Amino acid sequence: QVQLVESGGGLVQPGGSLRLSCAASGSLFSIYTMGWYRQAPGKQRELVATITSGGSTDYVDSVKGRFTISRDNAKHTMYLQMNSLKPEDTAVYYCHADRIWTTSYTYLYNYWGQGTQVTVSS
Repeated sequence: QVQLVESGGGLVQPGGSLRLSCAASGSLFSIYTMGWYRQAPGKQRELVATITSGGSTDYVDSVKGRFTISRDNAKHTMYLQMNSLKPEDTAVYYCHADRIWTTSYTYLYNYWGQGTQVTVSS
């Protein structure tokens, strides 16, 4: 089995920073594209940023210049550095993996973590 576990969320004041981590564990060789999504109360889940196994990144316009996505393939871990946080960044942040190559020589698709809460408030 494979698990995605997020960490690093919390309460931060506007203008502050947080660094989220998503660690994949279990019987896997590699992960293709990974991403961070977020869901605010009463809103739909939205894509925040993605990163391919080769390191190509993409961001939603609202976080460009403030957030940085990165990953360590050897550790099966993805990060989201969030700077200049705003109250509208408040949401549950979810880790996503589109395709996982497992040690059973099968693919797992569309894997999600359990989410971590980020609250930006004074």
